[in-house]
Amino acid sequence: MEGLLDLSWMAWTKPTAIFFIAIATLLSLMTVWEYFSPGGAPRVGLLRFETTRGDRLFVSLLGSAFICLGWLAFSSASLWIGLGFCVIYALVVFLWV
Repeated sequence: MEGLLDLSWMAWTKPTAIFFIAIATLLSLMTVWEYFSPGGAPRVGLLRFETTRGDRLFVSLLGSAFICLGWLAFSSASLWIGLGFCVIYALVVFLWV
């Protein structure tokens, strides 16, 4: 039983914790939003196929992961700048996709 609870191998730094808390918060907020306004008014955006709020959240999280990975691979600047690009990307996805 003790081996199951040993999470010392994980790199639980403050940024890592903030990252997972932010994703959990986003999912929780989207759940509440869906409860009070079901359906999410699907729409056809820039990609020319129908997306819902959940689809747009998924696309923005997936794209943000790739932006951060690319930022780490090709830039020596602070990852906070990459995070800024992720926020801009998420706004663009929610507005036009």
